[in-house]
Amino acid sequence: MEFSTRVCFKWSAAGSGTLMDKCYSSRKHEQPGLQQSRFCATLLLVACVLLQPQTIAATTLSHADTLRIGKKIWQNECNGTIAGLTSWNEGENFASLGIGHFIWYPKGQRGPFEESFPKLVSFIANHGAKLPKFLLGTGEVPCPWNSRLEFLRAQQTREVKQLRQFLADTVDLQAEFLIARLQDALPKMLAEAAPSDRANVQRQFERMASTPQGYYALADYVNFKGEGVLHTERYQGQGWGLLQVLEGMRGSDGGAAAVDEFSRSAKAVLIRRVQNSPAQRHESRWLSGWLHRVISYSRG
Repeated sequence: MEFSTRVCFKWSAAGSGTLMDKCYSSRKHEQPGLQQSRFCATLLLVACVLLQPQTIAATTLSHADTLRIGKKIWQNECNGTIAGLTSWNEGENFASLGIGHFIWYPKGQRGPFEESFPKLVSFIANHGAKLPKFLLGTGEVPCPWNSRLEFLRAQQTREVKQLRQFLADTVDLQAEFLIARLQDALPKMLAEAAPSDRANVQRQFERMASTPQGYYALADYVNFKGEGVLHTERYQGQGWGLLQVLEGMRGSDGGAAAVDEFSRSAKAVLIRRVQNSPAQRHESRWLSGWLHRVISYSRG
């Protein structure tokens, strides 16, 4: 994938963005006035920390660059087809929609994976695109189909046809949503990582974001398997998101060397996920495709 991109980073005075460890001091023998003074001082310190600028990765991509990344992810998730924009995988309790197969749960149902389709709909609406009537409403609208069987039976209904057309017409905005998600990912990952790991996570993110192919790999993986910050998205206490991939990297060279190491780390993380996954999910059926996807990052 060839495209020009300008990637710049703006870091706060906090440097790596590490969070302060909590300090617990005994106040058992202190005088009431001193206790009050210490309490006020603590509140002031907390306020200063919270008001500090957070570590943010500010990335500038052209609309064409963003669209190219989006179309590549569309190919990965849906084989680049219109039909693939509306799917529901066997054994799952949610629909997978759009170029990023954004998750949409039916009413009253939830699972370990983060729901992203309502956030996409809100993002698209805020950018002025017209929504299908059944997506309109106050708050987040739940998926109107309660099961995969209901969804498959509804393929020729007006609602599904409108949904598919809506998704086909907003590929550019979906791509922008994917990029926005990546830009928000780094502060979340730094907050979740162990203090001793934060500098390395930031460094590995920078290595990857310094080249177009590396930036695409970051955007694809965070959409593919998430940031890795949610404890619900873990098997046996081990995650499989972008954070875990970056934690598995130790190199310092940029360019192709960074992308190659990212691919190897992602492969190890995904294999570990399948090994730790519940038997009833049969995740081994997907492993070959997952590995092919992350190995392709280093092929350009």
